[in-house]
Amino acid sequence: MSRTLDPVTAPGAAGAPGLNRTRRRTPRRTPRRARRLLAMALSLVVLAATVWASLAFGVRAIDPGAVWQALVAPVDGDRAHQIVLELRVPRTVIGLLAGVAFALAGALIQGVTRNPIADPGLLGINSGAALAVVLAIQLLGLTEPAAYVWFAFAGAAAAAAAVFAIGAARPDRLALVGAAMTALITPLTTLVLLGDIETFDQYRFWVVGSLTGRDLSTAAVLWPFVAVGAVLAIALAHRINGLALGDDVARGLGQRVGTTRALAAVAIVLLAGTGAALAGPIALVGLVVPHAARRLVGSDARWVIACSIVLGPAMLLIADVIGRLVGAPGELEAGVVAAVIGAPVLIAVARSRSVVGV
Repeated sequence: MSRTLDPVTAPGAAGAPGLNRTRRRTPRRTPRRARRLLAMALSLVVLAATVWASLAFGVRAIDPGAVWQALVAPVDGDRAHQIVLELRVPRTVIGLLAGVAFALAGALIQGVTRNPIADPGLLGINSGAALAVVLAIQLLGLTEPAAYVWFAFAGAAAAAAAVFAIGAARPDRLALVGAAMTALITPLTTLVLLGDIETFDQYRFWVVGSLTGRDLSTAAVLWPFVAVGAVLAIALAHRINGLALGDDVARGLGQRVGTTRALAAVAIVLLAGTGAALAGPIALVGLVVPHAARRLVGSDARWVIACSIVLGPAMLLIADVIGRLVGAPGELEAGVVAAVIGAPVLIAVARSRSVVGV
Protein backbone atom coordinates (compact mmCIF):
# COMPACT_ATOMS: atom_id res chain seq x y z
CA MET A 1 0.00 0.00 0.00
CA SER A 2 1.54 3.28 -1.08
CA ARG A 3 2.26 5.97 1.45
CA THR A 4 1.03 9.49 0.95
CA LEU A 5 2.66 12.47 2.51
CA ASP A 6 0.54 14.47 4.87
CA PRO A 7 0.45 18.03 3.47
CA VAL A 8 0.78 19.36 6.97
CA THR A 9 4.05 17.58 7.71
CA ALA A 10 5.52 17.02 4.27
CA PRO A 11 8.78 18.87 3.57
CA GLY A 12 8.10 22.06 1.69
CA ALA A 13 4.40 22.03 2.46
CA ALA A 14 2.71 25.08 3.83
CA GLY A 15 2.44 23.56 7.29
CA ALA A 16 5.86 21.84 7.33
CA PRO A 17 7.96 22.41 10.44
CA GLY A 18 10.93 23.65 8.37
CA LEU A 19 8.80 26.22 6.61
CA ASN A 20 7.11 27.20 9.85
CA ARG A 21 10.53 27.85 11.37
CA THR A 22 11.39 30.05 8.40
CA ARG A 23 8.16 31.95 8.80
CA ARG A 24 8.74 32.40 12.53
CA ARG A 25 12.23 33.82 12.00
CA THR A 26 11.22 36.35 9.40
CA PRO A 27 9.03 38.50 11.70
CA ARG A 28 11.88 38.70 14.22
CA ARG A 29 14.51 39.78 11.69
CA THR A 30 12.44 42.45 10.04
CA PRO A 31 11.63 44.45 13.21
CA ARG A 32 15.30 44.26 14.29
CA ARG A 33 16.47 45.68 10.97
CA ALA A 34 13.70 48.27 11.08
CA ARG A 35 14.76 49.33 14.59
CA ARG A 36 18.35 49.67 13.47
CA LEU A 37 17.40 51.75 10.45
CA LEU A 38 15.20 53.92 12.65
CA ALA A 39 18.04 54.38 15.13
CA MET A 40 20.39 55.39 12.31
CA ALA A 41 17.82 57.83 10.94
CA LEU A 42 17.31 59.43 14.35
CA SER A 43 21.08 59.64 14.84
CA LEU A 44 21.43 61.46 11.52
CA VAL A 45 18.71 63.89 12.58
CA VAL A 46 20.57 64.54 15.86
CA LEU A 47 23.80 65.11 13.95
CA ALA A 48 22.14 67.54 11.55
CA ALA A 49 20.64 69.44 14.50
CA THR A 50 24.00 69.67 16.27
CA VAL A 51 25.70 70.94 13.11
CA TRP A 52 23.08 73.66 12.80
CA ALA A 53 23.43 74.50 16.52
CA SER A 54 27.21 74.71 16.14
CA LEU A 55 26.80 77.25 13.36
CA ALA A 56 24.03 79.26 15.03
CA PHE A 57 24.80 79.38 18.75
CA GLY A 58 27.61 81.00 20.66
CA VAL A 59 28.37 84.27 22.38
CA ARG A 60 26.25 85.80 19.65
CA ALA A 61 23.19 83.85 18.47
CA ILE A 62 22.64 84.07 14.72
CA ASP A 63 19.30 83.68 12.97
CA PRO A 64 18.94 80.44 10.94
CA GLY A 65 18.22 82.47 7.83
CA ALA A 66 21.45 84.41 8.28
CA VAL A 67 23.37 81.15 8.76
CA TRP A 68 21.98 79.75 5.53
CA GLN A 69 22.71 82.95 3.62
CA ALA A 70 26.26 82.99 4.97
CA LEU A 71 26.78 79.48 3.61
CA VAL A 72 25.24 79.95 0.16
CA ALA A 73 25.52 83.68 -0.59
CA PRO A 74 27.73 85.53 1.92
CA VAL A 75 27.74 89.31 1.93
CA ASP A 76 31.09 91.07 2.24
CA GLY A 77 31.36 93.06 5.44
CA ASP A 78 28.37 91.40 7.13
CA ARG A 79 29.49 90.66 10.69
CA ALA A 80 27.18 87.68 11.19
CA HIS A 81 28.39 86.11 7.96
CA GLN A 82 32.00 86.61 8.99
CA ILE A 83 31.39 84.89 12.34
CA VAL A 84 29.78 81.90 10.63
CA LEU A 85 32.39 81.48 7.89
CA GLU A 86 35.57 82.40 9.73
CA LEU A 87 34.89 81.05 13.22
CA ARG A 88 32.05 78.56 13.36
CA VAL A 89 32.44 76.66 10.10
CA PRO A 90 36.07 75.72 10.85
CA ARG A 91 35.33 74.53 14.40
CA THR A 92 32.30 72.59 13.15
CA VAL A 93 34.36 70.83 10.50
CA ILE A 94 37.08 70.10 13.07
CA GLY A 95 34.40 68.72 15.41
CA LEU A 96 33.00 66.47 12.69
CA LEU A 97 36.39 65.01 11.79
CA ALA A 98 37.64 64.64 15.38
CA GLY A 99 34.34 63.13 16.53
CA VAL A 100 34.44 60.48 13.80
CA ALA A 101 38.09 59.74 14.58
CA PHE A 102 37.65 59.34 18.34
CA ALA A 103 34.43 57.32 18.08
CA LEU A 104 35.74 54.89 15.46
CA ALA A 105 39.02 54.45 17.31
CA GLY A 106 37.09 53.57 20.47
CA ALA A 107 34.79 51.14 18.65
CA LEU A 108 37.77 49.38 17.07
CA ILE A 109 39.75 49.19 20.30
CA GLN A 110 36.80 47.74 22.23
CA GLY A 111 36.10 45.24 19.47
CA VAL A 112 39.69 44.07 19.01
CA THR A 113 40.50 43.80 22.72
CA ARG A 114 37.01 42.67 23.80
CA ASN A 115 37.43 45.22 26.58
CA PRO A 116 34.36 47.46 27.09
CA ILE A 117 36.33 50.17 28.94
CA ALA A 118 39.07 50.58 26.33
CA ASP A 119 39.42 53.89 24.50
CA PRO A 120 42.30 55.93 23.02
CA GLY A 121 42.93 57.73 26.30
CA LEU A 122 43.38 54.43 28.15
CA LEU A 123 45.96 53.08 25.68
CA GLY A 124 48.61 55.75 26.17
CA ILE A 125 47.79 57.47 22.88
CA ASN A 126 46.87 60.82 24.40
CA SER A 127 49.97 60.84 26.62
CA GLY A 128 52.17 60.22 23.58
CA ALA A 129 50.57 63.13 21.75
CA ALA A 130 50.99 65.35 24.83
CA LEU A 131 54.72 64.65 25.11
CA ALA A 132 55.26 65.39 21.43
CA VAL A 133 53.37 68.69 21.68
CA VAL A 134 55.38 69.75 24.74
CA LEU A 135 58.65 69.02 22.97
CA ALA A 136 57.49 70.90 19.86
CA ILE A 137 56.58 73.96 21.94
CA GLN A 138 59.77 73.98 23.98
CA LEU A 139 62.38 72.96 21.43
CA LEU A 140 60.95 74.53 18.27
CA GLY A 141 58.99 77.43 19.74
CA LEU A 142 55.72 76.46 18.07
CA THR A 143 52.75 78.25 19.60
CA GLU A 144 49.77 77.64 17.30
CA PRO A 145 47.76 74.41 17.15
CA ALA A 146 48.12 74.35 13.36
CA ALA A 147 51.89 74.43 13.81
CA TYR A 148 52.28 71.53 16.23
CA VAL A 149 49.45 69.39 14.88
CA TRP A 150 51.90 67.08 13.12
CA PHE A 151 53.84 66.53 16.32
CA ALA A 152 50.65 65.56 18.12
CA PHE A 153 49.88 63.09 15.36
CA ALA A 154 53.38 61.62 15.41
CA GLY A 155 53.42 61.28 19.21
CA ALA A 156 50.01 59.60 19.32
CA ALA A 157 50.96 57.25 16.50
CA ALA A 158 54.27 56.32 18.15
CA ALA A 159 52.62 55.57 21.51
CA ALA A 160 49.87 53.51 19.89
CA ALA A 161 52.36 51.57 17.79
CA ALA A 162 54.45 50.80 20.88
CA VAL A 163 51.41 49.66 22.88
CA PHE A 164 50.22 47.33 20.12
CA ALA A 165 53.72 45.97 19.52
CA ILE A 166 54.21 45.15 23.20
CA GLY A 167 50.72 43.78 23.78
CA ALA A 168 50.26 41.95 20.48
CA ALA A 169 50.61 38.55 22.12
CA ARG A 170 47.93 39.30 24.74
CA PRO A 171 45.37 41.67 23.21
CA ASP A 172 43.16 41.32 26.29
CA ARG A 173 45.86 43.14 28.25
CA LEU A 174 46.35 46.07 25.88
CA ALA A 175 44.67 48.40 28.37
CA LEU A 176 47.22 47.36 31.01
CA VAL A 177 50.07 48.00 28.57
CA GLY A 178 48.53 51.37 27.74
CA ALA A 179 48.36 52.28 31.42
CA ALA A 180 52.02 51.39 31.78
CA MET A 181 52.88 53.52 28.76
CA THR A 182 50.97 56.45 30.24
CA ALA A 183 52.78 55.99 33.55
CA LEU A 184 56.09 56.14 31.68
CA ILE A 185 55.34 59.15 29.48
CA THR A 186 53.46 61.40 31.91
CA PRO A 187 56.41 62.05 34.26
CA LEU A 188 58.58 62.93 31.25
CA THR A 189 55.99 65.47 30.11
CA THR A 190 55.75 66.91 33.61
CA LEU A 191 59.53 67.17 33.85
CA VAL A 192 59.66 69.28 30.69
CA LEU A 193 56.79 71.50 31.83
CA LEU A 194 58.28 72.18 35.25
CA GLY A 195 61.37 73.65 33.64
CA ASP A 196 59.58 76.01 31.26
CA ILE A 197 56.62 78.15 32.33
CA GLU A 198 56.00 79.46 28.80
CA THR A 199 55.70 75.92 27.47
CA PHE A 200 53.26 75.12 30.26
CA ASP A 201 51.10 78.13 29.35
CA GLN A 202 50.82 76.92 25.75
CA TYR A 203 50.37 73.29 26.67
CA ARG A 204 47.55 73.80 29.16
CA PHE A 205 45.26 75.19 26.45
CA TRP A 206 45.85 72.20 24.20
CA VAL A 207 45.62 69.46 26.81
CA VAL A 208 42.03 70.24 27.87
CA GLY A 209 40.80 69.60 24.32
CA SER A 210 39.13 72.27 22.23
CA LEU A 211 37.81 72.91 18.72
CA THR A 212 39.05 76.51 18.63
CA GLY A 213 42.34 77.75 17.23
CA ARG A 214 42.21 75.44 14.21
CA ASP A 215 41.32 76.53 10.71
CA LEU A 216 40.14 74.76 7.58
CA SER A 217 43.71 74.34 6.34
CA THR A 218 44.36 71.99 9.26
CA ALA A 219 41.26 69.98 8.41
CA ALA A 220 42.25 69.91 4.73
CA VAL A 221 45.61 68.37 5.60
CA LEU A 222 44.35 65.78 8.09
CA TRP A 223 41.00 64.62 6.70
CA PRO A 224 42.59 61.93 4.45
CA PHE A 225 43.90 60.16 7.57
CA VAL A 226 40.38 60.06 9.02
CA ALA A 227 39.01 58.82 5.69
CA VAL A 228 41.55 55.99 5.41
CA GLY A 229 40.98 54.97 9.04
CA ALA A 230 37.21 54.99 8.54
CA VAL A 231 37.45 52.85 5.39
CA LEU A 232 39.63 50.34 7.24
CA ALA A 233 37.19 50.27 10.17
CA ILE A 234 34.23 49.61 7.89
CA ALA A 235 36.13 46.90 6.00
CA LEU A 236 37.11 45.16 9.25
CA ALA A 237 33.66 45.26 10.84
CA HIS A 238 32.66 41.71 9.86
CA ARG A 239 36.02 40.38 11.07
CA ILE A 240 35.53 42.06 14.45
CA ASN A 241 32.28 40.13 14.77
CA GLY A 242 34.39 36.98 14.41
CA LEU A 243 36.87 38.13 17.06
CA ALA A 244 33.97 38.66 19.47
CA LEU A 245 33.44 34.87 19.43
CA GLY A 246 37.03 34.25 20.50
CA ASP A 247 40.27 33.73 18.61
CA ASP A 248 39.83 29.96 18.24
CA VAL A 249 36.34 30.30 16.79
CA ALA A 250 37.50 33.09 14.45
CA ARG A 251 40.34 30.88 13.17
CA GLY A 252 37.88 28.03 12.74
CA LEU A 253 35.81 30.30 10.52
CA GLY A 254 38.84 30.87 8.33
CA GLN A 255 39.82 34.28 9.65
CA ARG A 256 43.43 35.39 9.95
CA VAL A 257 43.32 36.80 13.45
CA GLY A 258 46.81 38.31 13.36
CA THR A 259 46.13 40.12 10.10
CA THR A 260 42.84 41.46 11.44
CA ARG A 261 44.48 42.87 14.55
CA ALA A 262 47.35 44.36 12.55
CA LEU A 263 44.97 46.18 10.18
CA ALA A 264 42.86 47.31 13.13
CA ALA A 265 45.99 48.68 14.82
CA VAL A 266 46.81 50.71 11.70
CA ALA A 267 43.28 52.13 11.65
CA ILE A 268 43.40 52.94 15.38
CA VAL A 269 46.75 54.72 15.00
CA LEU A 270 45.44 56.82 12.12
CA LEU A 271 42.15 57.69 13.82
CA ALA A 272 43.34 58.30 17.37
CA GLY A 273 46.43 60.19 16.23
CA THR A 274 44.43 62.43 13.91
CA GLY A 275 41.75 63.06 16.54
CA ALA A 276 44.34 64.14 19.10
CA ALA A 277 46.07 66.31 16.52
CA LEU A 278 42.82 68.02 15.51
CA ALA A 279 41.19 68.67 18.87
CA GLY A 280 43.63 67.69 21.60
CA PRO A 281 43.30 64.68 23.91
CA ILE A 282 39.54 64.86 24.41
CA ALA A 283 38.67 62.07 26.82
CA LEU A 284 35.86 59.52 26.86
CA VAL A 285 34.30 60.22 23.42
CA GLY A 286 35.83 56.95 22.23
CA LEU A 287 34.35 55.18 25.24
CA VAL A 288 30.85 56.64 25.42
CA VAL A 289 29.90 56.62 21.73
CA PRO A 290 30.42 52.87 21.02
CA HIS A 291 28.39 51.98 24.13
CA ALA A 292 25.60 54.30 23.03
CA ALA A 293 25.71 52.77 19.56
CA ARG A 294 25.41 49.25 20.95
CA ARG A 295 22.39 50.29 22.99
CA LEU A 296 20.74 51.59 19.81
CA VAL A 297 21.65 49.02 17.15
CA GLY A 298 22.87 45.94 19.04
CA SER A 299 26.29 44.31 19.21
CA ASP A 300 26.85 43.73 15.48
CA ALA A 301 30.13 45.55 14.79
CA ARG A 302 28.96 46.61 11.33
CA TRP A 303 26.07 48.57 12.78
CA VAL A 304 28.08 49.79 15.78
CA ILE A 305 30.75 51.27 13.51
CA ALA A 306 28.16 52.87 11.21
CA CYS A 307 26.31 54.37 14.17
CA SER A 308 29.55 55.57 15.77
CA ILE A 309 30.41 57.53 12.62
CA VAL A 310 27.24 59.55 13.21
CA LEU A 311 27.13 59.74 17.01
CA GLY A 312 30.81 60.63 17.50
CA PRO A 313 30.70 64.06 15.88
CA ALA A 314 27.23 64.65 17.33
CA MET A 315 28.53 64.17 20.89
CA LEU A 316 31.60 66.34 20.34
CA LEU A 317 29.63 69.17 18.76
CA ILE A 318 27.01 68.99 21.54
CA ALA A 319 29.81 69.32 24.09
CA ASP A 320 31.23 72.29 22.18
CA VAL A 321 27.86 74.08 21.95
CA ILE A 322 27.13 73.48 25.64
CA GLY A 323 30.54 74.90 26.50
CA ARG A 324 29.79 78.07 24.54
CA LEU A 325 26.41 78.58 26.18
CA VAL A 326 27.41 77.71 29.75
CA GLY A 327 30.61 79.75 29.70
CA ALA A 328 29.22 82.87 27.99
CA PRO A 329 30.51 85.52 27.50
CA GLY A 330 33.57 83.27 27.39
CA GLU A 331 33.39 79.55 26.75
CA LEU A 332 34.11 76.21 28.38
CA GLU A 333 36.34 73.90 26.34
CA ALA A 334 34.68 70.95 24.63
CA GLY A 335 37.07 68.53 26.32
CA VAL A 336 35.86 69.56 29.76
CA VAL A 337 32.18 69.17 28.83
CA ALA A 338 32.82 65.82 27.12
CA ALA A 339 34.52 64.56 30.28
CA VAL A 340 31.55 65.65 32.40
CA ILE A 341 29.20 63.79 30.04
CA GLY A 342 31.40 60.71 29.76
CA ALA A 343 32.47 60.20 33.38
CA PRO A 344 29.06 58.91 34.61
CA VAL A 345 28.95 56.55 31.63
CA LEU A 346 32.40 55.20 32.49
CA ILE A 347 31.28 54.60 36.09
CA ALA A 348 28.12 52.83 34.92
CA VAL A 349 30.08 50.63 32.52
CA ALA A 350 32.66 49.76 35.17
CA ARG A 351 29.88 48.69 37.56
CA SER A 352 28.01 46.64 34.98
CA ARG A 353 28.29 42.89 34.51
CA SER A 354 29.85 43.35 31.08
CA VAL A 355 33.27 44.07 32.55
CA VAL A 356 33.35 41.18 34.98
CA GLY A 357 36.37 39.10 34.27
CA VAL A 358 38.07 41.65 32.04
